[in-house]
Amino acid sequence: MATNSHPTIAAEDIRSGMNIRVHQKIREKNPKGEEKERVQVYEGLVINVRGAGIQKTMTVRKISNGVGVEKIFPLQLPTIAKIELVNQVKTRRKVMSFVRHAKKRLKEVKPKLKTEAKA
Repeated sequence: MATNSHPTIAAEDIRSGMNIRVHQKIREKNPKGEEKERVQVYEGLVINVRGAGIQKTMTVRKISNGVGVEKIFPLQLPTIAKIELVNQVKTRRKVMSFVRHAKKRLKEVKPKLKTEAKA
């Protein structure tokens, strides 16, 4: 399997208009009672970031089998293993609820990430 070259980003750097992959740890029990942990990837467009501090959440929307599916992730969720940035689209708005009904294509731009401070 090929490795992905998508950069991992911090939860504080997430903005509306980013296409991201959220790697979430899922615990399952089989019929024998054994617990098993796996990583599930949810890839979609961030349409909303709201709240502050520990209550900060993001709404991620993806199209699955022709149906729009939205999931709200708390950014401080302990089961989130990592968040990867796939690409970013140009946006003027913080809440992109118009993508639910719009047929318009969104224009891609180069991602603007915060660079690490030099010590």
